[in-house]
Amino acid sequence: MSSNSGSLSVSDLHQALPADRAGLVNMLKDKLQSLAGEQSSLLDSLAPNVRKRVFVLQEIQGQYDELEQKFFEERAALEARYQKLYEPLYLKRYEIVNGITEAEGVVEEEVVKSDASAEQKEAATGVPEFWLNAMKTNERLAIQITDRDEEALKFLKDIRWSKVEDPKGFKLEFLFDNNPFFKNTTLSKEYHMIEEDEPILERAVGTEIEWNAGKNLTQKVMRKKVKKGAKNVKPITKTEACESFFNFFSPPQVPEDDEEIDQEKAEELQEIMEQDYEIGSTIRDKIIPHAVSWYTGEAVEGEEFEDVEESGDLDDDDEDEDEGEEDEQDACREK
Repeated sequence: MSSNSGSLSVSDLHQALPADRAGLVNMLKDKLQSLAGEQSSLLDSLAPNVRKRVFVLQEIQGQYDELEQKFFEERAALEARYQKLYEPLYLKRYEIVNGITEAEGVVEEEVVKSDASAEQKEAATGVPEFWLNAMKTNERLAIQITDRDEEALKFLKDIRWSKVEDPKGFKLEFLFDNNPFFKNTTLSKEYHMIEEDEPILERAVGTEIEWNAGKNLTQKVMRKKVKKGAKNVKPITKTEACESFFNFFSPPQVPEDDEEIDQEKAEELQEIMEQDYEIGSTIRDKIIPHAVSWYTGEAVEGEEFEDVEESGDLDDDDEDEDEGEEDEQDACREK
């Protein structure tokens, strides 16, 4: 901890990483109480006319805080209202994608001609691999999906999200057809927040996947080679964790005893949790509401230059070095 009781350092935040993150909030409250005492001393030291101006500024701040609270309340009500208006559109999309109903509406003549030229091909039901292709088009999600994952994600029927009130947060639901990989028809992931307006992630909870025998995409079985000529030797195997999109449903957990984790591990864990939250937010805010634009690739054009300013200019030497690196395939990504 910082020896200065009047400030809360980044190192303090990393060290205070309890199981449910509530300890972090209590720590902040203690710091704020300490700061309140120091601020009283500061006000007492001010000249009367300056102190009066500060009091007026505090009153103005109080008025702002009241308006801001009303804004948050009205925004929440507006979001809830429009979420209900979106639902019928999501339902229509679901029915068309899964071949429950046929698409109706005005179709441009060129599209009709294109369909006519494909009449001899076997007609597919709905839009095959719709969600798989939509997610693969997003750069952040594409790197999470392995070749082996694709075979399972072809059975993905829909992705939905909803707000969670107690505790505050949101829930993602992935609906699947019956498939050879796992028994679940719905895989869900909940993000529980300490603060919703300025998100502080408390924890994430995912569905336990009921994998069919030999189909666990998050694991790989390593077999030790048996020496030539050896007889009646039983093969030695071991199971190791494997890269997979389905690790998304087993989010990182903070140890119950915060003394079990040092600062370096705390920082690493916090980074993993932030990345996990970003993936969930990407699915909620980008993929679900604009799925067809990701499926067709139109959404990528809108994001083409999104990170240029943040990343800065590319270093020519780095580019050359990257081009010379060998592309190593993880065993888990091989079909």
